[in-house]
Amino acid sequence: MEHVEEVAVRLPRIGEPAPDFEAKSSHGPVTLSQYRGHWLMLFSHPNDFTPVCSTEIMEFARRYEEFQQRGIDLLGLSVDGVPAHIAWMKSMGEMLGRPIPFPIIADVDMAVSKKYGMIHPGDALTETVRAVFFIDDAGVVRALLYYPLSTGRSVDELLRVFDSLQVKARTNHATPVDWHRGEPVVVAAPASLDKVETADEAKARGLDYREWYLRLTNPQ
Repeated sequence: MEHVEEVAVRLPRIGEPAPDFEAKSSHGPVTLSQYRGHWLMLFSHPNDFTPVCSTEIMEFARRYEEFQQRGIDLLGLSVDGVPAHIAWMKSMGEMLGRPIPFPIIADVDMAVSKKYGMIHPGDALTETVRAVFFIDDAGVVRALLYYPLSTGRSVDELLRVFDSLQVKARTNHATPVDWHRGEPVVVAAPASLDKVETADEAKARGLDYREWYLRLTNPQ
């Protein structure tokens, strides 16, 4: 059995500032700080010119306006170099019938990958796994997802997570199971006994009362 060296990696955590970086990309030099003021989806893929990655990048491009309508920029990453990125993006653009509108970081030295814990030796020794970092407009990590090399991501789910995070940022409400944009959201449970509402009190405020700890309202 092949020995996999254990490497201690500290992943950026939810609620912490995303690690800043300066890197080369298919669109020229990029830094994390240049995205301040916008939400950002920073995502990695294993390799250029691979089938699953190609389906993802093309679908991200096809639905790019849905991200932009939410104030979200996209920034990809792999350990391939700039020439490979450019050639691959031109090939995908021809298949898609439109250019790939977002940059892909050329993380040849794996400097950014290591900062974000994107190299998982148990899955691949040198390729990045399919990591996704949801970063808010203040540069703070609000969610993160990791997928193995073999599993393509769902754009619907990525947008759903962003919608939930933005509702939380805007209203401080949470979102229930299988929630989608525009559906009722969850009001925080009372923090003390004197804040507990009766059903009549909650309904008078326009809330959908299920129990004292479970009340729903329409998103604003």
